[in-house]
Amino acid sequence: MRFWKVSAVCLVAAVTAVAAGCGTKSDDKATGSDDVRTIAKEAYTYGFPMVDMYRIENSYVVDKNSSQYMGGWNELHSIARVFTPADTAVQTPNSDTPYSFLVADLRTEPLVLTVPPIEEKRYYSVQFIDNYTYVYDLLGSRTTGNGGGTYLLAGPGWKGDKPAGVDKVITSATDFSMVLYRTQLFDPADLDNVKKIQSEYQVKPLSSFENKATPAAAPTVDFIKPLTPEEEQTSLDFFKVLNFTLKYAPVQPNEKELRERFAKIGIGPDGDFDPAKLSADDRKAFQDGMADAWSDLHNFQKNELETGKVNSGQLFGSAEQLKGNYLYRFAGAVMGILGLPGAEAMYFPLTNDTTGAKLNGANNYTLTFPDGKLPPVKAFWSVTMYKLPEILLVENPINRYLINSPMLPNLVRNPDGGITLYLQQTSPGADKEANWLPTPPGDFEMILRTYWPEQAISDGSWTPPKVTKA
Repeated sequence: MRFWKVSAVCLVAAVTAVAAGCGTKSDDKATGSDDVRTIAKEAYTYGFPMVDMYRIENSYVVDKNSSQYMGGWNELHSIARVFTPADTAVQTPNSDTPYSFLVADLRTEPLVLTVPPIEEKRYYSVQFIDNYTYVYDLLGSRTTGNGGGTYLLAGPGWKGDKPAGVDKVITSATDFSMVLYRTQLFDPADLDNVKKIQSEYQVKPLSSFENKATPAAAPTVDFIKPLTPEEEQTSLDFFKVLNFTLKYAPVQPNEKELRERFAKIGIGPDGDFDPAKLSADDRKAFQDGMADAWSDLHNFQKNELETGKVNSGQLFGSAEQLKGNYLYRFAGAVMGILGLPGAEAMYFPLTNDTTGAKLNGANNYTLTFPDGKLPPVKAFWSVTMYKLPEILLVENPINRYLINSPMLPNLVRNPDGGITLYLQQTSPGADKEANWLPTPPGDFEMILRTYWPEQAISDGSWTPPKVTKA
């Protein structure tokens, strides 16, 4: 999950109104640079999650030259280690739960996923994320328990019945989708146990599961070149990539008029958007629309997220949970793509000290949890360090990227029973080093993750401590 430095009420109103069918009925083309600018902002806000999701999927299973390439579509790729600074495809990754990834092409036939029984004390989750970045289902310790099961993952066009031996049919709204497995690692000595569990996660095509003939393969896809995270912010090729992703995202009934509105500026699965053919005025209108979206997102973070009016749990979830709020979906993708819904995990960005100043490695800081005030969770919690502006894990002399609740037996307690974490570039001393979370030389931030949060976190009666400059 990532937290870039990015509510605007006007954007919520504009985009939500369009989703509800309040937008202008599509004519053939937008007229006037103001109209183009407004629609471009709406399309960018709507489409950013899809374009960024495509970037990640492409780096994992399409581009064999990518440093993040894992292998083929419809295959389970397990990473039998926690993430390190070498993992750069997804910003703000956690380093608590070794990941397994399934990037699914569901056009030919469904897939059958088997989850083994897992010991009760170990947290795991299996998160289903479509290419809108909606979380359309979630298996795991909290939702289905640790007893295991067999599940059918189908694309939007599949019309079959639930096969024998399958516990549940799960349907993606998009042809391409991702399934993200998180398996808790207790400590380094526990890694072989995690590897064993990962080896027992199984995925196979429905035809193989039923011992039937393989259906004819879906047409080969000519994958468009993805943009870099930096290019996604300003390049007009963003809309070309968006048009590509929309080819594999059937129009949802409640978005028909919204898609028609986008078509007025050449955005859609059959859209003719071409930056090279834009007039100077239209080019500027598109660029201004993109800048407007980012400006609104910056305001949203400052006025809503940093003040606690909106929390991370409201940015992730199903289409039904987000209710057409494309600003929230945009914010979730920018600040924490692949994040979990609030009932599963709550994320608290720690970006400032008690004076309001941004965190910087030139200073030493502490983060103290008073006795009895550790994050109340049913699974576990962690505090992870990220360098800015990349929002990636921090290389450091002791290869420690986080401090989490499984480490509690080894942490040094304060005289009153509380726990103080030392956030600084150099060791705080041998007697405190167990509680040391190394910082980078420049700007940084941390994320406090709480998995399977208790009600006190969900209702806001528990809040995280403040970072204090030493």
